[in-house]
Amino acid sequence: MVIATELCALSEYRIYPGNGKLFIRRDGKPVFLGSSKAYSLTLQRKKPAKLVWTQAWRRLHKKGLAETTAKKRTRRVNKVARAVVGVSLEEIRKKASVKPEVRAAQRDAALKEIKARKAANKDKKAGRGQQARATGAGQRTKMPKNVKR
Repeated sequence: MVIATELCALSEYRIYPGNGKLFIRRDGKPVFLGSSKAYSLTLQRKKPAKLVWTQAWRRLHKKGLAETTAKKRTRRVNKVARAVVGVSLEEIRKKASVKPEVRAAQRDAALKEIKARKAANKDKKAGRGQQARATGAGQRTKMPKNVKR
């Protein structure tokens, strides 16, 4: 035997026969209310979503859904190594597989080579400066700056 039940307009609980009130709005729409509490709050024009005990609030704040639906698993994105312009994928992998000690030694060697190159350039420039001073070529007469007094 099936019992005809209505749903409360405010709380969305089932209203069994003989319980609740039927409230007819001005526009003629029937509103079923399950309790005097629901009736009073409806007359005060309270929003069901702001009342913690109503189904509307529970739906809005995602309460009671854990047992019905399992949480979806998120797939982890796999990193894909790609070649960069000027460097192939194999070269990148070789550099990554080199041990840190070897890499440090290579860095030190490169720094020494750069320092040696700078020292050589400095010596060349110093030699040129002495030649220029000896010959006097390329010297300019100093012009006074325009200063207002």
